[in-house]
Amino acid sequence: MEFELNEEQQQIKYSIREFSEAELAPHVLEWDESQHFPIELLPKFAEIGITGVLFPEEYGGAGMGYIEYSTIIEELARVDPSIALSIAAHNSLGAGHIFLAGDERQKEQYLAPLARGQYLGAWGLTEPSSGSDASSMRSTGVKRNGGWVLNGSKNFITNASFAGVTVVLAITDRTAGTHGISAFIIERGTKGFAVAKKENKLGMRASDTAALVFDDCFVPDSNLIGEPGQGFIQAMRVLDGGRISIAALAVGIAQGAYEAALRYAKERHQFGRPIAEFQAIQFKLADMATEIEAARLLTYQAAALKDRGKITTRESSMAKLFASEVAVRAAEQSVQVHGGYGYIKDYPAEKYWRDSKLCTIGEGTSEVQRTVIARQILRA
Repeated sequence: MEFELNEEQQQIKYSIREFSEAELAPHVLEWDESQHFPIELLPKFAEIGITGVLFPEEYGGAGMGYIEYSTIIEELARVDPSIALSIAAHNSLGAGHIFLAGDERQKEQYLAPLARGQYLGAWGLTEPSSGSDASSMRSTGVKRNGGWVLNGSKNFITNASFAGVTVVLAITDRTAGTHGISAFIIERGTKGFAVAKKENKLGMRASDTAALVFDDCFVPDSNLIGEPGQGFIQAMRVLDGGRISIAALAVGIAQGAYEAALRYAKERHQFGRPIAEFQAIQFKLADMATEIEAARLLTYQAAALKDRGKITTRESSMAKLFASEVAVRAAEQSVQVHGGYGYIKDYPAEKYWRDSKLCTIGEGTSEVQRTVIARQILRA
């Protein structure tokens, strides 16, 4: 087994690091305070290929694999997790669903502009009353001549305010349970489709999160993804890939928090010497470095299997579960190493801590991941 990135992958990693340091780092605190997603940087995101990482060049994508994708999300998150989250949701959820299950026309009409970065994509699964239990959603799609009429709402949708295209799940046959859920492509500006409340969040504040509302929103048959009733199965496959991206995001947060703690420990003097010379601090740094490396390897394993066309339900959930909880621990220890300064916005530790927690919630809570993993190992 190969545990090192090849030369091309290393080059991608360092190019994204340079971009992040130059374009994102100077604005992290400003964007966090104002809850501003830098949509003005979308052309630059497209130029460096991160709006279509996983999609073939024929659709305007970069034609990369999940290993490259993981390194890109990690390097973005190392500097600004909010931007990494929005790019991940665009790639693996919104555009990813169309790539996974859309027909050729849908890919040409919607995936290609998404991959080229003409606009962002969003994905609507979660609702106010259905989070972990996605099958209990209430949004409905009723068949009408030539299409479907959608009613309901979605909650906590990343990129909602800016998305040019949103993939939405709705119940089209309530008697069929999860086999009665269908997926639809909805264009921005469609009558009856509106962005509602923007959320005021603890962390990831520069990543746009808002609610969506559907009020007799007509969607043509041509925008149904696959057949009626296939939406939930499609969504579960989408989440297998999405959880790899959240794992990579968590690794990036943990790495950023660790590097901040390491720098500070070398610079901060107490009792006449750098605090890095005290065993109590050394143990924290050692634990952080070890857990981050383990989380990264779990993420790469899931990514490598995905690139080989394998089903990665177990591996994706393991990577997401472990990496997200490592991110929280690493961020908390970074605050502790910084002491009082870890509680001050002039230092990056407090932001990593605020941002890290979402990784244990979004795209399936830690509790859901443990349930998924248990089901997989009990079936073996």
